[in-house]
Amino acid sequence: MKFSTYHVFFSKLSNPLRIKIISSLDEKPKSVSELSEKLRIEQSKLSHALRELKECNIVTAKKEGKRRIYSLSQTIIPILRLIECHSKNCNKCKGCGR
Repeated sequence: MKFSTYHVFFSKLSNPLRIKIISSLDEKPKSVSELSEKLRIEQSKLSHALRELKECNIVTAKKEGKRRIYSLSQTIIPILRLIECHSKNCNKCKGCGR
């Protein structure tokens, strides 16, 4: 993997709205309307953020009737668990252990 892809990947995770979406989808898969209600975000902003996350395969969408159900991709879940583990064990960084 080239280092240039790191920037693209981590830039997708550096946005507060995208982090809220990821956290919400970590609980369970949701539709745009469910995410909009839970996060109190208008659907147009949410759709834009979801598109960004889909571009990096952080979230996936499955069509159910007229709705799309978004969930975390199977490749991102282990990364999130590693980040959680790191933040619990990190004593040197003031921001990680919060």
